[in-house]
Amino acid sequence: MKSFAVADDQFPKSNDKKVVDCSKSNAFPLFNTIFFAFFFSVISYLFVTFRQKIHTATPLYLTLSEMAAVVCFVASFVYFLGFFGMNFLQSMPFPDEEEDDELEETNAKEIIHSTNSAGCVTKISDQDFLTPLPKSTTAVECLTATTEDEEVIQAVVTGKTPSYSLESKLGDCKRAAFIRRQALERITGRSLEGLPLDGFNYESILGQCCEMPVGYIQIPVGIAGPLLLDGMEFSVPMATTEGCLVASTNRGCKAINASGGATSILLKDGMTRAPVVRFATAKRAAELKFFLEEPLNFQTLASVFNKSSRFGRLQTIQCAMAGKNLYMRFTCSTGDAMGMNMVSKGVQNVLDYLQADFPDMDIIGISGNYCSDKKPAAVNWIEGRGKSVVCEAIIKEEVVKKVLKTDVASLVELNMLKNLTGSAMAGALGGFNAHASNIVSAVYLATGQDPAQNVESSHCITMMEAVNGGKDLHVSVTMPSIEVGTVGGGTQLASQSACLNLLGVKGANKVSPGSNARQLAKVVAGSVLAGELSLMSAIAAGQLVKSHMKYNRSNK
Repeated sequence: MKSFAVADDQFPKSNDKKVVDCSKSNAFPLFNTIFFAFFFSVISYLFVTFRQKIHTATPLYLTLSEMAAVVCFVASFVYFLGFFGMNFLQSMPFPDEEEDDELEETNAKEIIHSTNSAGCVTKISDQDFLTPLPKSTTAVECLTATTEDEEVIQAVVTGKTPSYSLESKLGDCKRAAFIRRQALERITGRSLEGLPLDGFNYESILGQCCEMPVGYIQIPVGIAGPLLLDGMEFSVPMATTEGCLVASTNRGCKAINASGGATSILLKDGMTRAPVVRFATAKRAAELKFFLEEPLNFQTLASVFNKSSRFGRLQTIQCAMAGKNLYMRFTCSTGDAMGMNMVSKGVQNVLDYLQADFPDMDIIGISGNYCSDKKPAAVNWIEGRGKSVVCEAIIKEEVVKKVLKTDVASLVELNMLKNLTGSAMAGALGGFNAHASNIVSAVYLATGQDPAQNVESSHCITMMEAVNGGKDLHVSVTMPSIEVGTVGGGTQLASQSACLNLLGVKGANKVSPGSNARQLAKVVAGSVLAGELSLMSAIAAGQLVKSHMKYNRSNK
């Protein structure tokens, strides 16, 4: 419940005004108790009397005692109506005209007003009387915005202090977020009620995750599994606000486990960055292309590239031309990091090196979208980006029937007509699946990955085939561009780090650099396999709408 508090000298003065404290009113003193007993006794007497007259067919004339009882009933009723009615009216925040006039005449410079969801108290000018106080402001609360804070807030509101500089000027990240929040509410006139402020370590995001914070978002995390993958069990954390998603993935994990588990294979591991450069002629651009593709030059370029990091190792350079413009797609290993910054630094080293031999090279941009990052692109679907993983399982016939509530033939037919033919009819690019993006996004949010990279990381083709004489189901997912890391970015935040720890892939692997990130990519693929298996079964069995009505709709 929100509240506000003010000092006595901050209230506008009024002549002989009395403030009624309804919270001290006692609705049941001894006198009222006696009246209650008398009131109900009179009602009981009248009820019994008239009931007997009706049963004995006696005329309903009032005797003296009955008339006295009626008078007492009316008097008691009037008393209680007045008592409770006055208390109710006193508790209502009706403005008094004289007080309103006096407020306008005094033109109070500042009052104290509760303005944020955490119950923090701030000061606002007399112009903000136009905004009514919340009806729930009844409790007394201590002042949390100090005079010093108020000065900073006003400086931000007036533009004297840039909002982005608060952390460096104050040296306190949480206080900076609080002040920024207060200034934002005053500038916009909009409340941020419901957006939490407390309970978050703002120092942990400074300079690496989010700028100018004013709070944080709450996303529930569910657990699917255990998922039996490559002989190991994983409890998969999924951060989502979509009902039925975790339950569905969990059912897929159950089917996989009951059939002996899933197997994963890592095909490639390399992050990419593709700068674009321009020359005066296409011939000159082609000369650089041939230079980069010459095997004898690769070792020199690799040594230049690898100086940027202990873990970044150049693997390939793939070139494409558009007229006199050259796009160079560098691919390198990145250890346990997702690696975008790592590969970018290496590319910059190579560009600086090439500038000496190609001084007429005009560097247009460190990224020319031939990478391609955070966009659906055929180059990622064909060549791969990040981790390329295939995950497969053979689901037994009895498991398909008992756990998935369908049959092998129906799943194979549905996969052919929906995931393959239907996606082809739609002109899908890497979207030959039921809902891979659902699982990828949920696991990415839980483990601190870049959620925007869900775009290419969700490239997936789901295959289903009847095996063992048509009895069992072979199901696989092929995902060529899973972009994950276990160090850097959001992975170091407390909650995301805890989810990585649950999977056993937290931080960098000191024994085998890169193995934690590769294992996480396999878990993502295995989870997608479980999600695909369950959703396809629900559709084949005609249970999709029913399950969403049960798990994805509030019954409150």
